[in-house]
Amino acid sequence: METTMKPKVIVGLGSCGIAAGASKTYNKIEALMTAGLLDCELSKTSCVGMCYKEPLVEVHDQNGWVMYGDMTEDKVEEILKRHIIDNEIVADMAVRSELHKGTEDAFFEGQVRIALRNCGHINPESLEEAEKHDAYKAIRSILETGMDAPTLIQKVLDSGLRGRGGGGFPTGLKWRFAAQSKGDEKYIICNADEGDPGAFMDRSLLEGDPHAVLEGMMIGGFAIGASAGVIYCRAEYPLAIKRLNIAIGQAKAKGYLGNNVFGREGFSFDIYVKEGAGAFVCGEETALIASIEGQRGMPRKRPPFPAVSGLWQKPTNINNVETWANIPWIINNGPAAYAAYGTEKSKGTKVFALTGKIKNGGLVEVPMGITINDIIFKLGGGIQNGKKFKAVQLGGPSGGCIPAELGNTIVDYDSVNATGAIMGSGGMVVMDESTCMIDLAKFFLHFTQDESCGKCTFCRIGTKRMLEILERITEGKGEPEDIQKLEALAYQIKNNSLCGLGQTAPNPVLTTLRYFRHEYEAHIFDKKCPAKVCKPLLHYHIDQEACTGCTVCAKKCPVNAIDGDRKQPHLINQEICIQCGECFTVCKFDAVTVD
Repeated sequence: METTMKPKVIVGLGSCGIAAGASKTYNKIEALMTAGLLDCELSKTSCVGMCYKEPLVEVHDQNGWVMYGDMTEDKVEEILKRHIIDNEIVADMAVRSELHKGTEDAFFEGQVRIALRNCGHINPESLEEAEKHDAYKAIRSILETGMDAPTLIQKVLDSGLRGRGGGGFPTGLKWRFAAQSKGDEKYIICNADEGDPGAFMDRSLLEGDPHAVLEGMMIGGFAIGASAGVIYCRAEYPLAIKRLNIAIGQAKAKGYLGNNVFGREGFSFDIYVKEGAGAFVCGEETALIASIEGQRGMPRKRPPFPAVSGLWQKPTNINNVETWANIPWIINNGPAAYAAYGTEKSKGTKVFALTGKIKNGGLVEVPMGITINDIIFKLGGGIQNGKKFKAVQLGGPSGGCIPAELGNTIVDYDSVNATGAIMGSGGMVVMDESTCMIDLAKFFLHFTQDESCGKCTFCRIGTKRMLEILERITEGKGEPEDIQKLEALAYQIKNNSLCGLGQTAPNPVLTTLRYFRHEYEAHIFDKKCPAKVCKPLLHYHIDQEACTGCTVCAKKCPVNAIDGDRKQPHLINQEICIQCGECFTVCKFDAVTVD
Protein backbone atom coordinates (compact mmCIF):
# COMPACT_ATOMS: atom_id res chain seq x y z
CA MET A 1 0.00 0.00 0.00
CA GLU A 2 1.43 3.38 -1.05
CA THR A 3 1.86 6.05 1.62
CA THR A 4 1.61 9.71 0.79
CA MET A 5 4.58 11.80 1.87
CA LYS A 6 3.60 14.47 4.35
CA PRO A 7 4.63 17.87 2.93
CA LYS A 8 7.57 19.51 4.64
CA VAL A 9 7.85 23.29 4.73
CA ILE A 10 11.26 24.88 5.37
CA VAL A 11 11.69 28.57 6.17
CA GLY A 12 15.00 30.40 5.70
CA LEU A 13 15.88 31.88 9.08
CA GLY A 14 19.29 33.43 8.49
CA SER A 15 19.86 37.03 9.55
CA CYS A 16 18.84 38.31 6.11
CA GLY A 17 15.62 36.31 6.15
CA ILE A 18 14.77 37.40 9.68
CA ALA A 19 15.39 41.03 8.72
CA ALA A 20 12.95 40.60 5.82
CA GLY A 21 10.26 39.19 8.10
CA ALA A 22 10.92 35.43 7.96
CA SER A 23 10.25 34.95 11.68
CA LYS A 24 6.72 36.32 11.19
CA THR A 25 6.32 34.02 8.19
CA TYR A 26 7.45 31.03 10.29
CA ASN A 27 5.07 31.97 13.11
CA LYS A 28 2.22 32.35 10.63
CA ILE A 29 2.79 28.83 9.31
CA GLU A 30 2.88 27.49 12.87
CA ALA A 31 -0.43 29.20 13.59
CA LEU A 32 -1.99 27.70 10.44
CA MET A 33 -0.83 24.24 11.49
CA THR A 34 -2.14 24.69 15.03
CA ALA A 35 -5.51 25.79 13.67
CA GLY A 36 -5.66 22.68 11.48
CA LEU A 37 -5.58 24.71 8.26
CA LEU A 38 -2.31 23.16 7.08
CA ASP A 39 -1.12 19.59 7.50
CA CYS A 40 2.67 19.59 7.10
CA GLU A 41 6.00 19.37 8.88
CA LEU A 42 7.77 22.65 9.63
CA SER A 43 11.52 23.16 9.80
CA LYS A 44 14.07 25.92 9.33
CA THR A 45 17.29 26.48 7.50
CA SER A 46 19.59 29.44 6.96
CA CYS A 47 20.51 31.70 4.03
CA VAL A 48 20.84 29.99 0.64
CA GLY A 49 22.41 33.17 -0.74
CA MET A 50 19.35 34.61 -2.44
CA CYS A 51 19.01 37.46 0.05
CA TYR A 52 17.18 39.68 -2.43
CA LYS A 53 14.23 37.25 -2.46
CA GLU A 54 13.88 36.75 1.30
CA PRO A 55 11.80 35.54 3.05
CA LEU A 56 12.25 32.18 1.32
CA VAL A 57 10.00 29.18 1.93
CA GLU A 58 10.68 25.73 0.50
CA VAL A 59 8.00 23.04 0.10
CA HIS A 60 8.91 19.34 -0.22
CA ASP A 61 6.25 16.77 -1.14
CA GLN A 62 5.93 13.55 -3.14
CA ASN A 63 6.32 15.53 -6.38
CA GLY A 64 9.61 17.18 -5.46
CA TRP A 65 10.58 20.55 -4.03
CA VAL A 66 9.73 24.15 -4.82
CA MET A 67 11.27 27.28 -3.29
CA TYR A 68 9.09 30.40 -3.09
CA GLY A 69 10.47 33.92 -2.71
CA ASP A 70 9.16 37.12 -1.11
CA MET A 71 7.05 34.96 1.22
CA THR A 72 5.98 37.59 3.68
CA GLU A 73 3.47 36.92 6.44
CA ASP A 74 0.59 38.22 4.33
CA LYS A 75 1.36 35.98 1.33
CA VAL A 76 2.34 32.68 2.88
CA GLU A 77 -1.15 31.38 3.73
CA GLU A 78 -2.48 31.70 0.19
CA ILE A 79 0.63 30.24 -1.46
CA LEU A 80 0.92 27.24 0.86
CA LYS A 81 -2.78 26.42 0.65
CA ARG A 82 -2.62 26.49 -3.14
CA HIS A 83 0.50 24.31 -3.14
CA ILE A 84 -0.30 21.82 -0.35
CA ILE A 85 -4.10 21.63 -0.45
CA ASP A 86 -4.85 22.39 -4.12
CA ASN A 87 -1.65 20.71 -5.39
CA GLU A 88 -0.88 23.79 -7.49
CA ILE A 89 2.60 25.17 -8.03
CA VAL A 90 2.42 28.96 -7.93
CA ALA A 91 4.83 29.52 -10.80
CA ASP A 92 5.21 33.29 -10.61
CA MET A 93 6.37 33.01 -6.97
CA ALA A 94 8.61 29.95 -7.48
CA VAL A 95 12.22 31.12 -7.53
CA ARG A 96 13.69 27.59 -7.78
CA SER A 97 12.21 24.16 -8.36
CA GLU A 98 13.16 20.67 -9.47
CA LEU A 99 9.81 20.43 -11.22
CA HIS A 100 10.09 23.29 -13.70
CA LYS A 101 12.15 26.39 -14.43
CA GLY A 102 12.27 28.86 -11.57
CA THR A 103 12.31 32.62 -11.96
CA GLU A 104 15.76 32.94 -10.36
CA ASP A 105 17.64 29.95 -11.79
CA ALA A 106 20.24 32.26 -13.36
CA PHE A 107 21.43 33.26 -9.89
CA PHE A 108 22.75 29.74 -9.33
CA GLU A 109 24.03 29.05 -12.85
CA GLY A 110 27.81 29.23 -12.78
CA GLN A 111 28.02 28.79 -9.01
CA VAL A 112 30.05 25.94 -7.51
CA ARG A 113 29.12 25.59 -3.87
CA ILE A 114 31.84 24.01 -1.75
CA ALA A 115 32.14 26.27 1.31
CA LEU A 116 28.40 27.01 1.03
CA ARG A 117 27.50 23.40 0.18
CA ASN A 118 25.06 22.97 3.07
CA CYS A 119 23.94 26.55 3.67
CA GLY A 120 20.22 26.82 3.01
CA HIS A 121 19.90 23.02 2.73
CA ILE A 122 20.14 21.83 6.33
CA ASN A 123 18.78 22.87 9.68
CA PRO A 124 21.93 24.46 11.16
CA GLU A 125 20.78 23.57 14.68
CA SER A 126 20.51 19.85 13.89
CA LEU A 127 23.61 17.67 14.15
CA GLU A 128 21.61 14.79 12.67
CA GLU A 129 20.90 16.74 9.47
CA ALA A 130 24.50 17.92 9.28
CA GLU A 131 25.75 14.33 9.54
CA LYS A 132 23.43 13.30 6.70
CA HIS A 133 25.40 15.83 4.66
CA ASP A 134 28.79 14.36 5.66
CA ALA A 135 29.54 16.39 8.79
CA TYR A 136 32.50 14.88 10.68
CA LYS A 137 33.05 12.28 7.97
CA ALA A 138 36.48 13.72 7.09
CA ILE A 139 37.93 13.88 10.61
CA ARG A 140 36.55 10.42 11.37
CA SER A 141 38.23 9.06 8.24
CA ILE A 142 41.55 10.68 9.16
CA LEU A 143 41.51 9.10 12.60
CA GLU A 144 40.19 5.69 11.57
CA THR A 145 42.63 5.23 8.67
CA GLY A 146 45.60 6.34 10.75
CA MET A 147 46.55 9.19 8.41
CA ASP A 148 49.53 11.06 9.81
CA ALA A 149 49.87 14.83 10.06
CA PRO A 150 52.46 15.29 7.23
CA THR A 151 50.20 13.38 4.81
CA LEU A 152 47.22 15.48 5.82
CA ILE A 153 49.14 18.73 5.37
CA GLN A 154 50.34 17.58 1.95
CA LYS A 155 46.73 17.00 0.89
CA VAL A 156 45.87 20.58 1.79
CA LEU A 157 48.96 21.80 -0.06
CA ASP A 158 48.04 19.74 -3.12
CA SER A 159 44.57 21.26 -3.18
CA GLY A 160 46.04 24.71 -3.74
CA LEU A 161 43.77 26.23 -1.08
CA ARG A 162 44.88 29.73 -0.11
CA GLY A 163 43.61 31.69 2.88
CA ARG A 164 40.21 33.16 2.12
CA GLY A 165 40.48 35.96 4.66
CA GLY A 166 42.25 38.27 2.24
CA GLY A 167 45.95 37.50 2.50
CA GLY A 168 45.82 34.51 0.17
CA PHE A 169 48.71 32.68 1.88
CA PRO A 170 48.84 28.92 1.03
CA THR A 171 46.90 27.19 3.80
CA GLY A 172 48.93 23.98 3.82
CA LEU A 173 52.19 25.92 4.08
CA LYS A 174 50.82 27.87 7.02
CA TRP A 175 49.87 24.60 8.72
CA ARG A 176 53.32 23.14 8.06
CA PHE A 177 55.03 26.09 9.77
CA ALA A 178 52.86 25.62 12.88
CA ALA A 179 53.32 21.84 12.83
CA GLN A 180 57.11 22.24 12.73
CA SER A 181 57.16 24.66 15.66
CA LYS A 182 58.16 23.14 18.96
CA GLY A 183 55.74 23.42 21.86
CA ASP A 184 53.82 21.37 24.38
CA GLU A 185 50.69 23.41 23.63
CA LYS A 186 49.40 24.68 20.32
CA TYR A 187 46.25 26.50 19.27
CA ILE A 188 43.89 26.78 16.34
CA ILE A 189 41.99 30.03 15.79
CA CYS A 190 39.06 30.75 13.51
CA ASN A 191 39.01 34.41 12.53
CA ALA A 192 35.31 35.32 12.34
CA ASP A 193 35.86 39.03 12.97
CA GLU A 194 34.26 40.03 9.68
CA GLY A 195 34.42 43.83 9.73
CA ASP A 196 34.27 45.03 6.11
CA PRO A 197 31.23 47.17 5.26
CA GLY A 198 29.06 45.12 2.90
CA ALA A 199 30.63 41.76 3.82
CA PHE A 200 28.56 38.92 5.27
CA MET A 201 30.20 35.74 3.95
CA ASP A 202 31.47 34.49 7.31
CA ARG A 203 28.25 35.33 9.11
CA SER A 204 26.18 33.33 6.64
CA LEU A 205 28.52 30.34 6.85
CA LEU A 206 28.46 30.29 10.64
CA GLU A 207 24.69 30.67 10.70
CA GLY A 208 24.13 28.07 7.99
CA ASP A 209 26.72 25.31 8.55
CA PRO A 210 28.55 25.70 11.87
CA HIS A 211 29.59 22.03 12.02
CA ALA A 212 31.66 22.41 8.83
CA VAL A 213 33.73 25.12 10.51
CA LEU A 214 34.16 23.09 13.68
CA GLU A 215 35.26 20.05 11.70
CA GLY A 216 37.72 22.11 9.66
CA MET A 217 39.27 23.39 12.87
CA MET A 218 39.50 19.85 14.26
CA ILE A 219 41.32 18.72 11.14
CA GLY A 220 43.70 21.67 11.41
CA GLY A 221 44.25 20.89 15.08
CA PHE A 222 45.19 17.30 14.26
CA ALA A 223 47.56 18.52 11.53
CA ILE A 224 49.58 20.89 13.72
CA GLY A 225 49.27 19.02 17.01
CA ALA A 226 46.88 21.46 18.74
CA SER A 227 44.43 20.48 21.45
CA ALA A 228 42.28 23.62 21.61
CA GLY A 229 40.58 26.00 19.24
CA VAL A 230 39.08 29.47 19.58
CA ILE A 231 36.48 31.04 17.32
CA TYR A 232 36.86 34.82 17.51
CA CYS A 233 33.46 36.12 16.39
CA ARG A 234 32.24 39.68 16.51
CA ALA A 235 29.44 40.20 19.03
CA GLU A 236 27.32 41.90 16.33
CA TYR A 237 26.64 38.38 15.00
CA PRO A 238 24.35 37.03 17.76
CA LEU A 239 22.65 34.40 15.60
CA ALA A 240 25.99 33.06 14.38
CA ILE A 241 27.26 32.88 17.96
CA LYS A 242 24.07 31.17 19.13
CA ARG A 243 24.30 28.49 16.44
CA LEU A 244 28.02 28.00 17.00
CA ASN A 245 27.44 27.35 20.69
CA ILE A 246 24.59 24.96 19.90
CA ALA A 247 26.85 23.08 17.47
CA ILE A 248 29.71 22.94 19.97
CA GLY A 249 27.37 21.56 22.62
CA GLN A 250 26.03 18.91 20.24
CA ALA A 251 29.54 17.86 19.17
CA LYS A 252 30.67 17.55 22.78
CA ALA A 253 27.60 15.50 23.69
CA LYS A 254 28.42 13.02 20.91
CA GLY A 255 32.11 12.81 21.84
CA TYR A 256 33.22 14.61 18.69
CA LEU A 257 34.89 17.31 20.81
CA GLY A 258 36.70 16.86 24.08
CA ASN A 259 39.06 14.15 25.28
CA ASN A 260 39.97 11.30 22.94
CA VAL A 261 37.96 12.41 19.92
CA PHE A 262 35.99 9.51 18.38
CA GLY A 263 37.56 7.28 21.00
CA ARG A 264 41.08 7.75 19.61
CA GLU A 265 43.58 8.11 22.42
CA GLY A 266 46.15 10.81 21.91
CA PHE A 267 43.92 13.28 20.06
CA SER A 268 41.83 15.57 22.20
CA PHE A 269 40.40 18.80 20.89
CA ASP A 270 38.03 21.39 22.31
CA ILE A 271 36.63 24.66 20.95
CA TYR A 272 35.10 27.74 22.53
CA VAL A 273 33.77 31.03 21.19
CA LYS A 274 35.34 34.37 22.09
CA GLU A 275 33.12 37.36 21.33
CA GLY A 276 34.89 40.40 19.91
CA ALA A 277 33.79 43.97 20.53
CA GLY A 278 33.64 44.98 16.88
CA ALA A 279 37.07 46.55 16.35
CA PHE A 280 38.02 46.29 12.68
CA VAL A 281 41.71 46.09 13.55
CA CYS A 282 41.08 42.81 15.38
CA GLY A 283 40.73 41.15 12.00
CA GLU A 284 44.54 41.43 11.91
CA GLU A 285 45.85 38.24 13.46
CA THR A 286 48.22 39.66 16.08
CA ALA A 287 45.58 42.18 17.24
CA LEU A 288 43.05 39.34 17.35
CA ILE A 289 45.38 37.30 19.54
CA ALA A 290 45.89 40.25 21.88
CA SER A 291 42.11 40.62 22.20
CA ILE A 292 41.62 36.93 23.06
CA GLU A 293 44.28 37.31 25.76
CA GLY A 294 42.32 40.18 27.29
CA GLN A 295 44.58 42.93 26.04
CA ARG A 296 43.69 45.92 23.89
CA GLY A 297 43.39 44.81 20.26
CA MET A 298 46.54 46.26 18.73
CA PRO A 299 48.93 44.63 16.25
CA ARG A 300 52.54 43.84 17.03
CA LYS A 301 55.64 43.51 14.91
CA ARG A 302 56.36 40.24 13.16
CA PRO A 303 58.48 38.09 13.44
CA PRO A 304 57.86 36.12 15.50
CA PHE A 305 54.85 34.98 13.49
CA PRO A 306 51.90 33.30 15.25
CA ALA A 307 53.03 29.92 13.91
CA VAL A 308 56.02 30.27 16.26
CA SER A 309 54.61 32.47 19.04
CA GLY A 310 50.91 33.21 18.94
CA LEU A 311 48.14 32.79 21.52
CA TRP A 312 49.68 32.74 25.01
CA GLN A 313 53.06 32.73 23.21
CA LYS A 314 52.36 29.24 21.93
CA PRO A 315 52.46 28.10 18.26
CA THR A 316 49.14 29.08 16.70
CA ASN A 317 47.48 28.67 13.34
CA ILE A 318 44.83 31.19 12.24
CA ASN A 319 42.49 30.83 9.26
CA ASN A 320 39.20 32.48 8.51
CA VAL A 321 35.73 30.94 8.45
CA GLU A 322 35.59 30.22 4.72
CA THR A 323 39.00 28.55 4.74
CA TRP A 324 37.99 26.19 7.54
CA ALA A 325 34.69 25.34 5.83
CA ASN A 326 36.58 24.15 2.72
CA ILE A 327 38.82 21.71 4.58
CA PRO A 328 36.36 18.80 5.20
CA TRP A 329 35.24 18.89 1.55
CA ILE A 330 38.85 18.69 0.37
CA ILE A 331 39.55 15.66 2.57
CA ASN A 332 36.31 13.90 1.56
CA ASN A 333 36.65 14.55 -2.16
CA GLY A 334 40.40 14.69 -2.59
CA PRO A 335 42.76 17.61 -3.27
CA ALA A 336 42.62 17.06 -7.03
CA ALA A 337 38.85 17.64 -7.06
CA TYR A 338 39.33 21.02 -5.40
CA ALA A 339 42.31 21.98 -7.56
CA ALA A 340 40.25 21.20 -10.67
CA TYR A 341 38.47 24.51 -10.12
CA GLY A 342 40.12 27.88 -10.53
CA THR A 343 43.31 29.08 -12.18
CA GLU A 344 46.94 27.97 -12.04
CA LYS A 345 47.79 30.04 -8.96
CA SER A 346 44.33 30.48 -7.46
CA LYS A 347 42.59 27.14 -7.00
CA GLY A 348 39.08 26.33 -5.92
CA THR A 349 36.13 28.64 -5.35
CA LYS A 350 35.51 31.96 -3.64
CA VAL A 351 32.45 33.26 -1.81
CA PHE A 352 31.40 36.85 -2.56
CA ALA A 353 28.84 39.10 -0.92
CA LEU A 354 27.10 41.17 -3.60
CA THR A 355 25.85 44.52 -2.34
CA GLY A 356 25.31 48.04 -3.58
CA LYS A 357 23.52 49.03 -6.78
CA ILE A 358 23.01 45.46 -7.95
CA LYS A 359 19.68 43.77 -8.63
CA ASN A 360 20.39 40.44 -6.97
CA GLY A 361 22.08 41.27 -3.71
CA GLY A 362 23.22 38.18 -1.85
CA LEU A 363 25.86 35.52 -1.50
CA VAL A 364 27.45 33.58 -4.35
CA GLU A 365 30.25 31.02 -4.56
CA VAL A 366 32.06 30.89 -7.89
CA PRO A 367 35.16 29.18 -9.29
CA MET A 368 38.29 31.29 -9.34
CA GLY A 369 38.84 32.57 -12.85
CA ILE A 370 35.31 33.85 -13.46
CA THR A 371 35.17 37.47 -14.61
CA ILE A 372 33.82 40.36 -12.59
CA ASN A 373 31.27 41.04 -15.35
CA ASP A 374 29.95 37.48 -15.15
CA ILE A 375 29.43 37.80 -11.41
CA ILE A 376 27.67 41.15 -11.68
CA PHE A 377 25.57 40.60 -14.80
CA LYS A 378 24.94 36.84 -14.97
CA LEU A 379 24.57 36.00 -11.30
CA GLY A 380 23.84 39.43 -9.91
CA GLY A 381 21.33 40.35 -12.61
CA GLY A 382 23.03 43.62 -13.51
CA ILE A 383 22.54 47.13 -12.20
CA GLN A 384 19.39 48.42 -10.55
CA ASN A 385 16.97 50.75 -12.32
CA GLY A 386 18.61 50.34 -15.73
CA LYS A 387 21.61 52.47 -14.82
CA LYS A 388 25.16 51.96 -16.04
CA PHE A 389 27.77 49.90 -14.21
CA LYS A 390 30.49 52.28 -13.07
CA ALA A 391 32.81 50.40 -10.71
CA VAL A 392 33.05 47.73 -8.06
CA GLN A 393 34.79 48.05 -4.71
CA LEU A 394 36.53 44.75 -4.04
CA GLY A 395 38.19 43.91 -0.75
CA GLY A 396 36.35 46.37 1.48
CA PRO A 397 38.11 49.37 3.08
CA SER A 398 41.44 47.65 2.44
CA GLY A 399 40.59 47.04 -1.20
CA GLY A 400 40.12 49.28 -4.19
CA CYS A 401 37.77 50.37 -6.94
CA ILE A 402 37.87 48.47 -10.21
CA PRO A 403 36.24 50.47 -13.06
CA ALA A 404 33.66 49.09 -15.49
CA GLU A 405 36.20 49.03 -18.33
CA LEU A 406 38.12 46.38 -16.37
CA GLY A 407 35.00 44.27 -15.86
CA ASN A 408 36.53 41.38 -17.81
CA THR A 409 39.26 41.04 -15.17
CA ILE A 410 39.24 37.47 -13.91
CA VAL A 411 38.79 36.87 -10.22
CA ASP A 412 42.05 35.45 -8.89
CA TYR A 413 44.62 36.84 -6.51
CA ASP A 414 47.16 38.04 -9.08
CA SER A 415 44.69 39.56 -11.55
CA VAL A 416 42.78 41.48 -8.89
CA ASN A 417 46.00 42.71 -7.28
CA ALA A 418 47.17 44.02 -10.66
CA THR A 419 44.21 46.42 -10.73
CA GLY A 420 45.27 47.99 -7.43
CA ALA A 421 42.47 46.29 -5.49
CA ILE A 422 42.69 43.10 -3.42
CA MET A 423 40.51 40.02 -3.23
CA GLY A 424 40.00 40.59 0.47
CA SER A 425 37.53 38.38 2.25
CA GLY A 426 34.97 38.70 -0.55
CA GLY A 427 32.97 41.91 -0.16
CA MET A 428 31.87 43.19 -3.58
CA VAL A 429 30.16 46.60 -3.51
CA VAL A 430 28.72 47.53 -6.91
CA MET A 431 28.36 51.16 -7.99
CA ASP A 432 26.43 52.82 -10.79
CA GLU A 433 26.71 56.18 -12.56
CA SER A 434 25.08 57.99 -9.62
CA THR A 435 28.06 57.20 -7.36
CA CYS A 436 30.64 59.92 -6.74
CA MET A 437 33.97 58.16 -6.50
CA ILE A 438 35.47 60.80 -4.23
CA ASP A 439 32.52 60.53 -1.89
CA LEU A 440 33.00 56.74 -1.93
CA ALA A 441 36.73 57.02 -1.18
CA LYS A 442 35.86 59.41 1.64
CA PHE A 443 33.40 56.85 3.08
CA PHE A 444 35.95 54.04 3.19
CA LEU A 445 38.76 56.26 4.45
CA HIS A 446 36.49 57.60 7.18
CA PHE A 447 35.87 53.99 8.20
CA THR A 448 39.55 53.02 8.37
CA GLN A 449 40.53 56.29 10.06
CA ASP A 450 37.85 55.72 12.66
CA GLU A 451 38.94 52.09 13.14
CA SER A 452 42.68 52.79 13.42
CA CYS A 453 43.97 51.51 16.75
CA GLY A 454 46.24 54.57 16.94
CA LYS A 455 49.48 52.69 17.49
CA CYS A 456 51.17 53.94 14.29
CA THR A 457 51.71 57.62 13.63
CA PHE A 458 51.33 57.16 9.89
CA CYS A 459 48.02 55.34 10.19
CA ARG A 460 46.61 57.41 13.05
CA ILE A 461 47.50 60.85 11.69
CA GLY A 462 48.13 60.17 8.01
CA THR A 463 44.65 58.80 7.33
CA LYS A 464 43.20 61.80 9.22
CA ARG A 465 45.06 64.23 6.96
CA MET A 466 43.91 62.32 3.85
CA LEU A 467 40.32 62.40 5.07
CA GLU A 468 40.51 66.15 5.68
CA ILE A 469 41.67 66.69 2.09
CA LEU A 470 38.85 64.56 0.69
CA GLU A 471 36.29 66.41 2.78
CA ARG A 472 37.64 69.72 1.53
CA ILE A 473 37.42 68.55 -2.08
CA THR A 474 33.80 67.40 -1.73
CA GLU A 475 32.90 70.73 -0.12
CA GLY A 476 34.17 72.65 -3.14
CA LYS A 477 37.29 73.89 -1.36
CA GLY A 478 39.78 71.64 -3.11
CA GLU A 479 43.12 73.06 -4.26
CA PRO A 480 45.23 72.04 -7.29
CA GLU A 481 47.99 70.52 -5.14
CA ASP A 482 45.56 68.29 -3.21
CA ILE A 483 45.93 65.37 -5.64
CA GLN A 484 49.69 65.30 -5.16
CA LYS A 485 49.27 65.61 -1.40
CA LEU A 486 46.92 62.64 -1.37
CA GLU A 487 49.31 60.48 -3.36
CA ALA A 488 52.30 61.42 -1.21
CA LEU A 489 50.44 60.71 2.02
CA ALA A 490 49.07 57.43 0.64
CA TYR A 491 52.48 55.99 -0.13
CA GLN A 492 53.93 57.11 3.20
CA ILE A 493 51.08 55.39 5.04
CA LYS A 494 51.38 52.21 2.95
CA ASN A 495 55.13 51.96 3.45
CA ASN A 496 55.34 52.81 7.13
CA SER A 497 52.25 51.42 8.88
CA LEU A 498 52.69 48.43 11.15
CA CYS A 499 49.78 46.23 10.13
CA GLY A 500 47.60 45.44 7.14
CA LEU A 501 44.90 47.92 8.11
CA GLY A 502 47.23 50.90 7.81
CA GLN A 503 49.15 49.51 4.86
CA THR A 504 45.99 49.10 2.79
CA ALA A 505 43.94 52.05 4.09
CA PRO A 506 44.92 54.32 1.16
CA ASN A 507 43.84 51.78 -1.50
CA PRO A 508 40.35 53.25 -2.11
CA VAL A 509 41.91 56.68 -2.65
CA LEU A 510 44.76 55.41 -4.84
CA THR A 511 42.49 53.37 -7.09
CA THR A 512 39.94 56.17 -7.51
CA LEU A 513 42.81 58.52 -8.35
CA ARG A 514 44.11 55.96 -10.83
CA TYR A 515 40.83 55.33 -12.65
CA PHE A 516 38.69 58.39 -11.87
CA ARG A 517 41.19 61.25 -11.69
CA HIS A 518 38.89 63.28 -13.93
CA GLU A 519 36.33 63.34 -11.12
CA TYR A 520 38.89 64.75 -8.70
CA GLU A 521 39.83 67.38 -11.27
CA ALA A 522 36.18 68.30 -11.86
CA HIS A 523 35.66 68.80 -8.12
CA ILE A 524 38.84 70.84 -7.71
CA PHE A 525 39.03 72.90 -10.89
CA ASP A 526 35.42 73.11 -12.13
CA LYS A 527 33.82 73.01 -8.67
CA LYS A 528 31.36 70.42 -9.96
CA CYS A 529 30.44 66.89 -8.94
CA PRO A 530 29.85 64.87 -12.14
CA ALA A 531 27.69 62.35 -10.26
CA LYS A 532 25.67 65.17 -8.66
CA VAL A 533 26.22 63.83 -5.15
CA CYS A 534 28.35 66.41 -3.31
CA LYS A 535 25.74 68.98 -2.28
CA PRO A 536 28.02 72.02 -1.80
CA LEU A 537 28.93 71.72 -5.50
CA LEU A 538 25.38 71.46 -6.80
CA HIS A 539 23.25 74.24 -8.25
CA TYR A 540 19.48 73.89 -8.54
CA HIS A 541 17.45 75.73 -11.16
CA ILE A 542 13.80 75.82 -12.19
CA ASP A 543 12.91 75.31 -15.84
CA GLN A 544 10.58 78.19 -16.54
CA GLU A 545 8.71 76.32 -19.26
CA ALA A 546 8.19 73.16 -17.21
CA CYS A 547 7.22 74.89 -13.96
CA THR A 548 3.43 74.97 -13.35
CA GLY A 549 3.61 77.23 -10.33
CA CYS A 550 2.16 74.59 -8.01
CA THR A 551 4.20 76.13 -5.10
CA VAL A 552 5.08 72.72 -3.60
CA CYS A 553 8.81 73.39 -3.88
CA ALA A 554 8.44 76.82 -2.26
CA LYS A 555 6.51 75.36 0.65
CA LYS A 556 9.12 72.62 1.20
CA CYS A 557 12.20 74.87 0.91
CA PRO A 558 13.64 75.11 4.47
CA VAL A 559 15.25 78.55 3.86
CA ASN A 560 12.53 80.19 1.71
CA ALA A 561 14.88 80.49 -1.27
CA ILE A 562 12.12 79.96 -3.87
CA ASP A 563 9.97 82.85 -5.07
CA GLY A 564 6.99 83.02 -7.42
CA ASP A 565 3.25 83.48 -7.59
CA ARG A 566 0.85 80.59 -7.76
CA LYS A 567 0.43 79.19 -11.33
CA GLN A 568 3.46 81.25 -12.40
CA PRO A 569 7.02 79.95 -12.98
CA HIS A 570 9.17 80.10 -9.85
CA LEU A 571 12.81 81.08 -9.33
CA ILE A 572 15.51 79.91 -6.89
CA ASN A 573 17.54 82.61 -5.15
CA GLN A 574 21.07 81.18 -5.47
CA GLU A 575 22.40 83.42 -2.70
CA ILE A 576 20.02 81.86 -0.18
CA CYS A 577 19.90 78.27 -1.51
CA ILE A 578 21.67 75.73 0.73
CA GLN A 579 21.70 72.93 -1.90
CA CYS A 580 19.58 70.60 0.23
CA GLY A 581 17.84 69.18 -2.87
CA GLU A 582 14.35 69.20 -1.32
CA CYS A 583 12.90 71.08 -4.30
CA PHE A 584 14.33 68.49 -6.70
CA THR A 585 12.84 65.67 -4.63
CA VAL A 586 9.31 67.03 -4.33
CA CYS A 587 8.80 68.42 -7.84
CA LYS A 588 6.31 66.22 -9.74
CA PHE A 589 6.85 67.92 -13.09
CA ASP A 590 10.65 67.49 -13.48
CA ALA A 591 10.91 71.26 -13.53
CA VAL A 592 13.81 71.40 -11.07
CA THR A 593 17.18 70.65 -12.63
CA VAL A 594 20.58 70.23 -11.04
CA ASP A 595 24.09 70.80 -12.37
